[in-house]
Amino acid sequence: MPKVFTSETQKTGEIGENVAVKFLVKHGFLILDRNYTKKWGEIDIIAEKASKLYFIEVKSMSRTILDSVSRGTSADSRPEDNMHPWKLKRMARTIQTYLLSKKIPDEKEWQVDLLVVSLDLKNKKARIKVVSDIIL
Repeated sequence: MPKVFTSETQKTGEIGENVAVKFLVKHGFLILDRNYTKKWGEIDIIAEKASKLYFIEVKSMSRTILDSVSRGTSADSRPEDNMHPWKLKRMARTIQTYLLSKKIPDEKEWQVDLLVVSLDLKNKKARIKVVSDIIL
């Protein structure tokens, strides 16, 4: 059963993830999994390119949220600032679970990337910033 997104933040996140998937496919990635969820964590997108696995966290922000940040009304100024140490630890555990459950060989190369998606919903535009090879 697909996830049901109810809050504006969740809807923005879903749109951002869909934009990220289109971006990745356009750049030659094969999408293997989306929203791989365990009780201890979630991986937004799992992709492969050139025999390497990519575990991708997507952080999305809409234009209205960006406007409120520029006025100083939001605590977190950039979506990538939400990559807290506990989030990275949970992500590492979820990645290990994925690798074991899919019987991925130990020698398989993989990395963690962050895609920051800035959405301008009014004009139907998006900007994507890639932060590659995050250390867990």
